[in-house]
Amino acid sequence: QVQLVESGGGLVQPGGSLRISCAASGIENRPNTMGWYRQAPGRQRELVATITNRQNANYADSVEGRFTISRDDAKSTVSLQMNRLEHEDTAVYYCNFRYIYTDTNYWGQGTQVTVSS
Repeated sequence: QVQLVESGGGLVQPGGSLRISCAASGIENRPNTMGWYRQAPGRQRELVATITNRQNANYADSVEGRFTISRDDAKSTVSLQMNRLEHEDTAVYYCNFRYIYTDTNYWGQGTQVTVSS
């Protein structure tokens, strides 16, 4: 069973930066993606960024050029560096792990990111 634990959320001013991370355990050696989704109040959960075990990254248009996703398979971690944060980035950010061929998804408990002055 895959378990995911996020860390690094918090309060940041508009234009600022924040890095959130997720540590995974119980992973099997199968093709997978790790990534981040977010959910703002009153809105559906949406994709932010994902990265495959071959280091292929994918970003939502709204964060392209501002956010960078990375993973360290030796440590089973995935991180999201968020720069030039905007009010609209305020949300609970969820770590996701997915086995590609079975489309089995696992979720972390979420970490709050608040962008406010």
